[in-house]
Amino acid sequence: MESKFAHVIVFFLLATSFETLMARKENDGLEVIELLKEFESDLMCKGKLSWPELIGVPTKLAKEIIEKENSLITNVQILLNGSPVTLDFSCNRVRLFDNILGYVVDMPMVR
Repeated sequence: MESKFAHVIVFFLLATSFETLMARKENDGLEVIELLKEFESDLMCKGKLSWPELIGVPTKLAKEIIEKENSLITNVQILLNGSPVTLDFSCNRVRLFDNILGYVVDMPMVR
């Protein structure tokens, strides 16, 4: 019972300090908005970004089509469906997930 009470107290202390931090951020409103706009413009990728029509197409042909339709794509990775991947984002990378027969099974997109 005592440990539950201690957890409740810690939760309320953290919650009140979080509100204080958020109030500080609101005072810097213009700076925060400018930083967000700059960040969003950096993430805006150019050209075609997804190819739903390539599901069921042989993977090597799909790779050629993607490179032809968006010259900014410089890294087309061919991976077996279900392979582990990193969660980072890159405007120049497309991951093609294929099955053991070599056909695209997931919609290729900039990831």
